Amino acid sequence: MKKFELKEILEITCRLYVFFFLNLYGLGKLIGGQFYTSAKIPEAIAIMPIGEVPDFELAWVFMGRSYGYMLFIGLAEIIGACLLLFNKTKIIGTLILIPVMVNIIVFDIFFLDEYGALASATIYFLMLLIILVINKEKTINLLIELVRVEKTPQISFKEKLMKYSIVLAIIIFIFIGDQMIVNFLGFGKG
Repeated sequence: MKKFELKEILEITCRLYVFFFLNLYGLGKLIGGQFYTSAKIPEAIAIMPIGEVPDFELAWVFMGRSYGYMLFIGLAEIIGACLLLFNKTKIIGTLILIPVMVNIIVFDIFFLDEYGALASATIYFLMLLIILVINKEKTINLLIELVRVEKTPQISFKEKLMKYSIVLAIIIFIFIGDQMIVNFLGFGKG
């Protein structure tokens, strides 16, 4: 019988725990069960002046207002969590989920007055960090590869000036096009 290492048991525990709960939260977002959608705002909240709505309920109404946003976050949670199941993709899943969890933690800190959700999100975040630490060598190699820059041949000042002049002209062209689109479509109500 194979002897299991504590690190292996800890990693599998973290991966499965995060997988299970983030799938639940992700599915909750996809089926509209986590936030107050426009069809499911409690009557007491719906008739309350917006300035009097408690932070938690206001956040839940706001987050439930956009199914597209709930879909995006829910799918990120589900896809990242599913990637945790496989050794070949666990680091990718972890790197997808860490920014999602940071967003949730920051949201919970600044907008919610309920700390249970913050505690859970923090636990998931710490478990993701544990997965990265246990896979320190793979994670470091991946990050090094991501930021590695190929050596480029030396070019003269004149060539650099010409290259960056072209880049600047393209940026100006894109900016003008962007502003024309914004003016055509409108700025919104903000």
